[in-house]
Amino acid sequence: MMMISLVLLSLGLAMDAFAAAVAQGASSRPSRAKALRMSIAFGLAQAIMPLLGWALGIAFASVVETAAHWIALILLSGLGLRMIKEGLDRDPEEAMKELAIWPLLIVSIATSIDAAVAGITLPSFGTPIVLACVVIGLTTSALTYPGVYLGALVGARIGKWAEVLGGLILIGLGVKIFIANQAFGG
Repeated sequence: MMMISLVLLSLGLAMDAFAAAVAQGASSRPSRAKALRMSIAFGLAQAIMPLLGWALGIAFASVVETAAHWIALILLSGLGLRMIKEGLDRDPEEAMKELAIWPLLIVSIATSIDAAVAGITLPSFGTPIVLACVVIGLTTSALTYPGVYLGALVGARIGKWAEVLGGLILIGLGVKIFIANQAFGG
């Protein structure tokens, strides 16, 4: 069950990167090199950022430990609501220019900020932190690569709904962690 929750978290976190990849594919001609570059950049950022969030959680362990289920509920729900709002507010005609190396780095970090926040909640999943970071990074890479090509096929409109779905997944995970902790005496 813990692995299913981790995969769902990974999918939810990957939706920002997937939406960016779809928008990139919709706005410019896709190529293997572009898709691979985006896949690697987004995957690495999504793998590293939860580790940073986890480290911050360790630094403030006494506070985090007593309220972990509340923190998970609030942070994951807040991230989910933000993703839903951004997804619904996104202009479907908005096209991104092809991302050069520095803009790609900036976008990959920006789309993985939520992964850093989610990293604080990783101990709630009961899986080793390194494994969680690898799963999050690989999931993002696996979704980003075809996202570029999907964007070329269906246009930028799907990016909006990918973010909404990702937001709903994150809210659901926050509620699940909270309920599970309450059921087991938290």
